[in-house]
Amino acid sequence: MKERLRKLYADGRDFAWTGQIYHVAGERDCHRCIRVRVWGAGKNSRALQADLLSKAVLPWGCATDCNYPTPKDVRSVIDYALAHGWNPDLNGGTFFLSESEHASAFELADFLLTDRLRDEGAPDPTTRVFRSFDENPRPLIPAPSVKPSPEDRSGPLTPAP
Repeated sequence: MKERLRKLYADGRDFAWTGQIYHVAGERDCHRCIRVRVWGAGKNSRALQADLLSKAVLPWGCATDCNYPTPKDVRSVIDYALAHGWNPDLNGGTFFLSESEHASAFELADFLLTDRLRDEGAPDPTTRVFRSFDENPRPLIPAPSVKPSPEDRSGPLTPAP
């Protein structure tokens, strides 16, 4: 998949951001991880980086879900980083939203912060994902929001005996 630069307008300025898809290994599973990078004052400005670990718990081995951060998620990352010391007007360098410093105070609906992409010795992501799922269980497969039409002739949704 080609990496694209996206635009977001927040707090009176334009931000550019990108997300790269990775997978990180846990002790019992592997997980989808999106590395989000944001710039607020051009390509030479101080970048913001957050490695977002998907909270998806799926019945097959590796959690190859399709979670990807929405502009609302990226806006939450930007707002949190600005409130915790990120200055996008500085030149060079990267401001990391690390799991070790920020995970206890920052979490998105579908993502947790992780350090596992940068540090193999970081806490096990599987344990954190399962704990998050236990605290806020969600269905593995969303219920369909569309009811079949009365003219639907494809047959019953349950298998015949």
